[in-house]
Amino acid sequence: MTDGEAKTERIRPQQFHETAGLEDWRVLGEGACAYFRTGSLAAGAELVRAISELHGVADGHPDVDLRFAGVTVRLITIAGDYYGLTEGDVELARQISVVARTLRLPSDPSAVQTVQVTVDALAGPEVVAFWRALLGYEDRANSPEDLIDPQRRGAPFYFQQMDAPRPQRNRVHVDVWVPYDLAEKRMAAALAVGGRLVTDAHAPSHWVLADPEGNEACVGVAGPPGRARPTP
Repeated sequence: MTDGEAKTERIRPQQFHETAGLEDWRVLGEGACAYFRTGSLAAGAELVRAISELHGVADGHPDVDLRFAGVTVRLITIAGDYYGLTEGDVELARQISVVARTLRLPSDPSAVQTVQVTVDALAGPEVVAFWRALLGYEDRANSPEDLIDPQRRGAPFYFQQMDAPRPQRNRVHVDVWVPYDLAEKRMAAALAVGGRLVTDAHAPSHWVLADPEGNEACVGVAGPPGRARPTP
Protein backbone atom coordinates (compact mmCIF):
# COMPACT_ATOMS: atom_id res chain seq x y z
CA MET A 1 0.00 0.00 0.00
CA THR A 2 1.41 3.40 -0.93
CA ASP A 3 1.37 6.42 1.37
CA GLY A 4 -1.30 8.06 -0.77
CA GLU A 5 -3.51 4.98 -0.64
CA ALA A 6 -3.13 4.71 3.12
CA LYS A 7 -4.42 8.23 3.64
CA THR A 8 -7.63 7.55 1.72
CA GLU A 9 -8.39 4.13 3.19
CA ARG A 10 -11.80 4.17 4.85
CA ILE A 11 -12.01 3.30 8.54
CA ARG A 12 -14.79 2.55 10.99
CA PRO A 13 -15.39 4.55 14.20
CA GLN A 14 -14.21 1.64 16.36
CA GLN A 15 -10.89 1.54 14.48
CA PHE A 16 -10.49 5.27 15.10
CA HIS A 17 -11.12 4.93 18.83
CA GLU A 18 -8.71 2.02 19.17
CA THR A 19 -5.84 3.89 17.48
CA ALA A 20 -3.11 5.22 19.77
CA GLY A 21 -2.63 8.97 19.94
CA LEU A 22 -6.31 9.87 19.46
CA GLU A 23 -7.39 10.07 23.09
CA ASP A 24 -8.52 13.70 22.66
CA TRP A 25 -11.07 12.69 19.99
CA ARG A 26 -14.52 11.13 19.92
CA VAL A 27 -16.38 9.93 16.85
CA LEU A 28 -19.95 11.24 16.74
CA GLY A 29 -22.66 11.14 14.10
CA GLU A 30 -20.80 13.76 12.08
CA GLY A 31 -17.18 12.66 12.14
CA ALA A 32 -14.40 12.78 14.73
CA CYS A 33 -14.52 15.76 17.08
CA ALA A 34 -12.21 17.29 19.67
CA TYR A 35 -12.59 20.29 21.95
CA PHE A 36 -9.61 22.25 23.27
CA ARG A 37 -10.07 24.71 26.12
CA THR A 38 -8.31 28.02 25.41
CA GLY A 39 -9.81 30.65 27.73
CA SER A 40 -9.40 33.46 25.23
CA LEU A 41 -9.95 34.29 21.59
CA ALA A 42 -6.25 35.04 21.21
CA ALA A 43 -5.21 31.58 22.40
CA GLY A 44 -7.90 29.99 20.25
CA ALA A 45 -6.79 31.95 17.21
CA GLU A 46 -3.22 30.80 17.80
CA LEU A 47 -4.39 27.19 17.79
CA VAL A 48 -6.42 27.71 14.61
CA ARG A 49 -3.42 29.31 12.90
CA ALA A 50 -1.20 26.38 13.88
CA ILE A 51 -3.79 23.90 12.59
CA SER A 52 -4.00 25.75 9.27
CA GLU A 53 -0.28 25.18 8.73
CA LEU A 54 -0.36 21.41 9.23
CA HIS A 55 0.35 18.95 6.45
CA GLY A 56 -2.91 17.42 5.26
CA VAL A 57 -5.10 20.47 5.80
CA ALA A 58 -7.12 21.13 2.64
CA ASP A 59 -10.02 23.30 1.55
CA GLY A 60 -13.00 22.56 3.76
CA HIS A 61 -11.07 20.16 5.99
CA PRO A 62 -11.10 20.29 8.96
CA ASP A 63 -14.10 22.21 10.29
CA VAL A 64 -13.06 24.58 13.07
CA ASP A 65 -15.38 26.44 15.48
CA LEU A 66 -13.59 29.21 17.38
CA ARG A 67 -15.24 30.55 20.53
CA PHE A 68 -13.92 32.55 23.49
CA ALA A 69 -13.66 29.55 25.81
CA GLY A 70 -12.38 26.98 23.36
CA VAL A 71 -12.00 25.53 19.88
CA THR A 72 -13.97 22.62 18.45
CA VAL A 73 -12.40 20.71 15.55
CA ARG A 74 -14.26 18.21 13.38
CA LEU A 75 -12.70 15.80 10.89
CA ILE A 76 -14.75 14.04 8.24
CA THR A 77 -13.94 13.05 4.67
CA ILE A 78 -16.60 14.13 2.18
CA ALA A 79 -16.46 12.66 -1.32
CA GLY A 80 -18.96 11.98 -4.06
CA ASP A 81 -19.53 8.44 -2.82
CA TYR A 82 -18.40 8.64 0.80
CA TYR A 83 -19.11 10.53 4.00
CA GLY A 84 -16.98 9.23 6.85
CA LEU A 85 -13.49 8.73 8.24
CA THR A 86 -10.26 7.80 6.49
CA GLU A 87 -6.64 7.19 7.47
CA GLY A 88 -5.99 10.82 6.49
CA ASP A 89 -8.32 11.92 9.26
CA VAL A 90 -6.39 9.76 11.74
CA GLU A 91 -3.09 11.36 10.71
CA LEU A 92 -4.47 14.89 10.91
CA ALA A 93 -6.12 14.24 14.30
CA ARG A 94 -2.78 13.14 15.72
CA GLN A 95 -1.07 16.27 14.40
CA ILE A 96 -3.73 18.56 15.85
CA SER A 97 -3.42 16.94 19.28
CA VAL A 98 0.34 17.42 19.20
CA VAL A 99 -0.10 21.11 18.32
CA ALA A 100 -2.60 21.61 21.16
CA ARG A 101 -0.25 19.99 23.68
CA THR A 102 2.62 22.16 22.45
CA LEU A 103 0.45 25.22 23.10
CA ARG A 104 -0.55 23.75 26.49
CA LEU A 105 -4.23 23.72 25.61
CA PRO A 106 -6.08 20.84 27.31
CA SER A 107 -8.68 18.77 25.53
CA ASP A 108 -12.11 18.01 26.97
CA PRO A 109 -13.78 15.07 25.17
CA SER A 110 -16.92 15.50 27.30
CA ALA A 111 -17.64 18.84 25.59
CA VAL A 112 -18.38 17.44 22.12
CA GLN A 113 -21.69 16.30 20.68
CA THR A 114 -23.71 16.51 17.46
CA VAL A 115 -27.47 16.70 16.97
CA GLN A 116 -29.47 15.26 14.08
CA VAL A 117 -33.17 15.66 13.28
CA THR A 118 -34.90 12.45 12.17
CA VAL A 119 -38.18 12.49 10.25
CA ASP A 120 -40.32 9.37 9.76
CA ALA A 121 -41.79 9.54 6.25
CA LEU A 122 -44.20 7.46 4.20
CA ALA A 123 -43.61 9.40 0.95
CA GLY A 124 -39.86 9.53 1.39
CA PRO A 125 -38.63 11.21 -1.83
CA GLU A 126 -41.35 13.86 -1.74
CA VAL A 127 -40.72 14.66 1.92
CA VAL A 128 -36.96 14.83 1.37
CA ALA A 129 -37.46 17.19 -1.60
CA PHE A 130 -39.55 19.55 0.55
CA TRP A 131 -36.99 19.78 3.34
CA ARG A 132 -34.09 20.05 0.89
CA ALA A 133 -35.72 23.09 -0.69
CA LEU A 134 -36.87 24.65 2.59
CA LEU A 135 -33.54 24.33 4.39
CA GLY A 136 -31.27 24.97 1.42
CA TYR A 137 -29.56 21.67 2.27
CA GLU A 138 -28.05 19.13 -0.12
CA ASP A 139 -27.96 15.34 -0.33
CA ARG A 140 -25.30 13.62 1.71
CA ALA A 141 -22.83 11.66 -0.37
CA ASN A 142 -24.32 8.46 -1.79
CA SER A 143 -27.49 8.68 0.34
CA PRO A 144 -31.08 9.48 -0.69
CA GLU A 145 -32.14 9.58 2.98
CA ASP A 146 -29.79 12.21 4.43
CA LEU A 147 -29.61 15.98 3.99
CA ILE A 148 -26.70 18.10 5.19
CA ASP A 149 -26.02 21.80 5.45
CA PRO A 150 -23.52 22.62 2.66
CA GLN A 151 -21.82 25.00 5.12
CA ARG A 152 -21.78 22.21 7.74
CA ARG A 153 -23.24 24.46 10.42
CA GLY A 154 -26.84 23.32 10.83
CA ALA A 155 -28.03 19.96 12.16
CA PRO A 156 -28.28 17.22 9.52
CA PHE A 157 -31.67 15.68 8.71
CA TYR A 158 -32.26 11.94 8.32
CA PHE A 159 -35.45 10.54 6.76
CA GLN A 160 -36.53 7.14 8.03
CA GLN A 161 -38.82 5.23 5.70
CA MET A 162 -42.11 4.10 7.22
CA ASP A 163 -44.20 1.21 5.88
CA ALA A 164 -47.43 2.31 7.53
CA PRO A 165 -48.83 5.30 9.44
CA ARG A 166 -47.89 5.47 13.11
CA PRO A 167 -50.30 8.00 14.66
CA GLN A 168 -49.65 6.84 18.22
CA ARG A 169 -46.05 8.12 18.15
CA ASN A 170 -44.39 11.34 17.13
CA ARG A 171 -43.03 11.44 13.58
CA VAL A 172 -40.07 13.77 14.23
CA HIS A 173 -37.40 13.22 16.87
CA VAL A 174 -33.91 14.41 17.75
CA ASP A 175 -30.84 12.18 17.71
CA VAL A 176 -28.15 13.31 20.16
CA TRP A 177 -24.72 11.85 19.40
CA VAL A 178 -22.45 11.90 22.43
CA PRO A 179 -19.00 10.46 23.24
CA TYR A 180 -19.19 6.71 23.89
CA ASP A 181 -18.00 7.25 27.47
CA LEU A 182 -20.63 9.92 28.21
CA ALA A 183 -23.83 8.16 27.09
CA GLU A 184 -24.80 6.62 30.44
CA LYS A 185 -24.22 9.88 32.30
CA ARG A 186 -26.26 11.87 29.76
CA MET A 187 -29.16 9.40 29.91
CA ALA A 188 -29.11 9.33 33.70
CA ALA A 189 -29.42 13.12 33.75
CA ALA A 190 -32.41 13.01 31.40
CA LEU A 191 -34.13 10.24 33.37
CA ALA A 192 -33.55 12.08 36.65
CA VAL A 193 -35.65 15.04 35.50
CA GLY A 194 -38.69 13.04 34.40
CA GLY A 195 -37.63 11.29 31.21
CA ARG A 196 -38.19 7.58 30.63
CA LEU A 197 -36.42 4.84 28.75
CA VAL A 198 -38.51 3.69 25.80
CA THR A 199 -36.15 0.94 24.66
CA ASP A 200 -32.55 -0.18 24.94
CA ALA A 201 -32.97 -2.90 22.32
CA HIS A 202 -30.31 -1.29 20.12
CA ALA A 203 -27.76 -0.65 22.88
CA PRO A 204 -24.89 0.04 22.93
CA SER A 205 -25.46 1.70 19.55
CA HIS A 206 -28.36 3.87 20.69
CA TRP A 207 -31.12 4.19 23.26
CA VAL A 208 -34.59 5.70 22.82
CA LEU A 209 -35.81 8.05 25.55
CA ALA A 210 -38.99 10.10 25.94
CA ASP A 211 -39.79 13.29 27.80
CA PRO A 212 -42.72 13.47 30.27
CA GLU A 213 -45.16 14.09 27.39
CA GLY A 214 -43.90 11.25 25.22
CA ASN A 215 -41.74 13.20 22.76
CA GLU A 216 -38.91 10.88 21.81
CA ALA A 217 -35.16 11.35 21.39
CA CYS A 218 -32.31 8.95 20.72
CA VAL A 219 -28.95 8.96 22.43
CA GLY A 220 -26.40 7.51 20.05
CA VAL A 221 -22.72 6.59 20.15
CA ALA A 222 -20.32 5.70 17.35
CA GLY A 223 -17.91 2.78 17.55
CA PRO A 224 -17.07 2.41 21.23
CA PRO A 225 -13.70 0.65 21.59
CA GLY A 226 -13.40 -2.88 22.82
CA ARG A 227 -16.46 -4.30 21.03
CA ALA A 228 -15.96 -7.45 19.01
CA ARG A 229 -16.02 -6.81 15.29
CA PRO A 230 -18.45 -8.91 13.20
CA THR A 231 -16.92 -11.89 11.45
CA PRO A 232 -16.50 -11.21 7.70
